[in-house]
Order: sequence, then C-alpha cells, then structure tokens
Amino acid sequence: MKKTIAIVTGTRAEYGLLKPLIKALHDDDKFNMQLLVTGMHLSEKYGNTINEIEADDFPITAKINSCLKEDSAISVSNSVAETTRGFAKALEELNPELMIVLGDRSEIFAAATAATIKGIPIAHIHGGETTEGAYDEAFRHAITKMSHWHFTSTEVYRKRVIQLGEQPEHVFNVGAIGVDSIINLPLMEREEFEASIDFKLNKRNVLITFHPVTLENNTSEAQFNELLSALDQLQDTTLIFTKPNSDKDGTIISNQIDNYVATHSEKAVEFTSLGQKRYLSALQYMDMVVGNSSSGIIEVPLFKIPTINIGDRQKGRLMPKSVINCLPSKSEISTALNQALSPEFLETISNLKSDYGNGTATKQIMDILASKPLPNIKKSFFDLN
Repeated sequence: MKKTIAIVTGTRAEYGLLKPLIKALHDDDKFNMQLLVTGMHLSEKYGNTINEIEADDFPITAKINSCLKEDSAISVSNSVAETTRGFAKALEELNPELMIVLGDRSEIFAAATAATIKGIPIAHIHGGETTEGAYDEAFRHAITKMSHWHFTSTEVYRKRVIQLGEQPEHVFNVGAIGVDSIINLPLMEREEFEASIDFKLNKRNVLITFHPVTLENNTSEAQFNELLSALDQLQDTTLIFTKPNSDKDGTIISNQIDNYVATHSEKAVEFTSLGQKRYLSALQYMDMVVGNSSSGIIEVPLFKIPTINIGDRQKGRLMPKSVINCLPSKSEISTALNQALSPEFLETISNLKSDYGNGTATKQIMDILASKPLPNIKKSFFDLN
C-alpha cells in the first residue's frame, strides 16, 4: 500500500535543496506525494517562483498563501497566523500520513504547527543547526520538537537534536541534501551562463547574497551600505546580487540593491531568483561568495572558492576552512576580500572536503521512508543521563 507523504516548499532556495527528494518521491510508485507550495513561491514581489516548480512538471497538490504584504514584524506575525490557518485547512482535506519540511523559516513553522495539531507526524530536514543572529534559530528548534524523524546534515547536529530530547533511533545523519544536486546536476558552460543572465563575466566575479539579521533592530541598511562600500574597491569585477528572502526588513536591502545596480550597471546585475541550476552554475565561475547565506557555508565550499560570511546571522554553524568570518564594517569586509583573493588562502582550500556529507542524502531519506514504519505521533523525551 502506498504511503501518502506531503512535502512543503516555501522559498526558491529551499525548493532547490528539496528538488531531488521531490523527484524521487514523485517517481517512486511506493509513495503518493502531495506537494504543498507556500510562502515566497506565490509572491510576485519575490519572483513567482512557483513557475519554476510548474516548469519541472511536478504536480502541485495545494497552494497555501502566506499573505505577506510587508516585511515588518507585525506583518510577519500576521503571515504566520494566516499560513497556519491555510495549512490547517489543506491538511484537513489531504490528511497525509507524514509531512516533510526543511529548515527554519516562519512559513515552515506555521506548517509544522498545523500538522502537530492535526496529529500528522513530521520529518524535519536540517535540524540541530544554529544561527544566532536570526529568529529562524527559535523556529528551527521548535520545529525539531514538533517533529518525529530528523534528517541532519552532520553528526554534530545529530547529537544536538538528541540533546533536545529526541530519540536517537529517530535521528539520522544523512548529510546536507544540497550536496546531492551539486554532485548530480549538469551545470552550464560559461557562455551559456552568461547568456542566461544577459551579462558578461569579468576578470573577477563575485556573487552576493545578504539577508537581514532579524534579531537585530534596524541594522540592515547600515550593514549593507558597509558591504557596498567595500565591494566598490574591487577592480575589474562583476558583481551578481541575489535578493534577500521575505524576512523582516528584507525590502530595505532589496531597494539598496536596486539603487546600486541602477548606478553601477556596467559592473553589477541583480536577480530576485537565479534558480537552482543558474545559481550552482554561477559558482563555477565566481572568485568568491559574499554575504550571510547558509549556502555560502554548506554548498559553496564544494566549489573550493572562498565565502565571506558577514555578521551574526549564521553564527553558530559549523564553518569549513573556506569561510572567512568578519564584522559588518567596510574595513573588516575589505580585509576579508583581500584575504579571499590571496594565493596563500586559495592554496589552503584547494583540497577542501565537504563537512556536509557525500551527496547521498536523498537516497538515505528515501530508504528510510520506504523501509521503516511511519512514526507514532506520541513520543517520549530522551534524557541524556
């Protein structure tokens, strides 16, 4: 008998990570997959990235509107309420046997809340991680406590989920699912990539993704101005900006990107969403990635290029040697840029191995879904002592 499994996606980046698993569930006749689409996917402001899902020919079972009209604190809170209400209605109708979620965003927290109240077991991907500068930290650990199976990206994170009271036999270190696509997805040649962004790469090329540090108040504009001032010092360099997610104060950064690209069109280009294939293809031709995205820590190191991680948003994550941490000031960022371009630093990361698995996360998750009986909604707290 087929297992009915719902899988939730709310952002462009998370969909790229989940895509191999969505395809595996869709293609396997042991499962009836329900694809639940929400969040930024349904927003014109964030690129209507539901179009990417439809272009991949995955059937969408339900669309749950997050109704995020602004990026103020009250708007995000109202969005969580509306998204919870939407998922409650969808899950009442669909009644899956298990729901899979990834990460730590507010719409995923809303989905997990509705599933918990409905009595639907949850499998959580990327639990146990820490991001001390963002309220995602609290959402992630809350989702862990609402979940019944846990697919972590490292052994350190597996132990942390157990430390949160989860039964060890229900916590699986499968590696980061994003590594699967890097190993298996055919990427674009340089000319094809340049054509896809309608922009020529230069002697040097930098990809920038900077999100608000949501546990800080009103720091986005000043921090991003410091970053732009440091980037301005780079010569013969193409700057590719990808816009921030729908976090509190994200619009401030989006507007700054618009203004900068408008006045530096000879060297800078911006995208609401590159999509998974273009994003990973871009990394082949970048000299570094700059900002504060988790991708710079988990996926980018596989391309053996430096990541400059600015500020506290990702503080607490396991950092590969290719990651240079710095404060959000022009002088600190400039120093980090110089270090990232130095032959000595590049030599130290030339043989870097991934801290986040070997690209078999999808297979391991599918094996567990196929072979194990679905978890009981009731669970006991595991005490370390």
